[in-house]
Amino acid sequence: MDGGTPTLLRKVKSEGLAHLSYFIGSEGQAAVIDPRRDCETYLDIARENDMVITHILETHRNEDYVTGSAELQALTGARILHGDLDFGYGATITDGREIELGSIVLRAISTPGHTPESMCYGIVDREGGLETVGAFTGDTLLVGGVGRTDLLGPENIEEMSAMQYDSIFGRLLPLGDGVVIFPAHGAGSVCGSNIASREDSTIGLEKAQNPWLQVGGKEEFIALKRNEMLERPYYFDRMEEVNLKGQPLLGRLPVAPPVRAEDVWRSYGDLAIVDVRSPTSYAASHIPGSISLPLEILPHYGGWIVPYDRPVLLVTDGQEQLAPSIRALVRTGYDDIWGHLQGGMVAWHAATLPTSSFPVWSASAIGERKDGDLFYLDIRMGKEWNEVRAPDAHHIFVGHLPSRIDEVPGDRDIVILCSTGMRGSLAASILKARGRSPINLLGGLTGWMRAGLPISYISM
Repeated sequence: MDGGTPTLLRKVKSEGLAHLSYFIGSEGQAAVIDPRRDCETYLDIARENDMVITHILETHRNEDYVTGSAELQALTGARILHGDLDFGYGATITDGREIELGSIVLRAISTPGHTPESMCYGIVDREGGLETVGAFTGDTLLVGGVGRTDLLGPENIEEMSAMQYDSIFGRLLPLGDGVVIFPAHGAGSVCGSNIASREDSTIGLEKAQNPWLQVGGKEEFIALKRNEMLERPYYFDRMEEVNLKGQPLLGRLPVAPPVRAEDVWRSYGDLAIVDVRSPTSYAASHIPGSISLPLEILPHYGGWIVPYDRPVLLVTDGQEQLAPSIRALVRTGYDDIWGHLQGGMVAWHAATLPTSSFPVWSASAIGERKDGDLFYLDIRMGKEWNEVRAPDAHHIFVGHLPSRIDEVPGDRDIVILCSTGMRGSLAASILKARGRSPINLLGGLTGWMRAGLPISYISM
């Protein structure tokens, strides 16, 4: 080791979910922290560095993706260790237990709060006088944020928030200002709010810059947590269950073979058709009833809308979109990927099969047509809605839209507002499939504001 730096520490980022996992090794031995399900990358790192993965460590029972611990264990024989919860695999690690990996030691630190069994792992440098030089902080301490505490329901938020405060202020911050933190999620994750875009930090930096660490005490921390207003995706319950019991082993990624347009049409009623093309391509022409999930938002919003009990057919703009779409679906538990539309929408049109479409507008078009016939629907998250909004808009978060469709009129044009138009395309696909007349506002509220249209800033 050099200056307290592990022999090898590699971050593995899963785009979209903003999930961060880690490979750490020394003197031929390695551990993986919070592995993802498509885990070949860890094997590649081990092979390239002549290391053997001996341990797999979970920081908590994850709720936004299917963990890859069992998958990686099947490929390596490594031992899985996790916090004190009745998992269907692995073994419980207790507070203070140490795992030796060559010249470094990983020390378990019990940090309940995000979940009751949450564990962090300090990186101890044996060659540097047993100094803690880093910590895998899971979803307990994030860069610029902390993990959500509502996973056990609103009735338990205060208790879980109190535990999280004690874990952060009593267990993690005393490790020292110079300790580098390695969280399990980055910006854009649904596992916390206002996570910073940078992924690297130290305890000292967090003490100075993280707003959650500037509170006046435990009661203020709990009060802020009580009013955090985070959406809880429906698929969290499914992820929690499979991550507790163990998901069936994947073995390898599904192939999603090409399927002719005519064969897709014959199976149309049995499929969940997921279209990952751009909002403009989808709006121009799409398969009726398909779900618009541009690749950029598929990892976050697929679990809200795509049913788990139907085979998935992918519609793409080309082969380059296929592999990342499959990975995004597999990471959130969609294993039954039936195939992809061979030749895309060009082939669908050539087969003269039914299509659907809806208009897209820019903010300037809104300025030219300010009349009472338009129904403005803001489909952003509640937290976004409570910060800034269009004055005449109605609010239904896109994830709740299928269950609240009766609140959307069927006799007016529906102008959909999100931040840029990506989520708007998803909302438009839901509305169109249910007989409404959507108009996706490209540029979303960002374009609305730049066009000088009326805006309301909400004081919270």
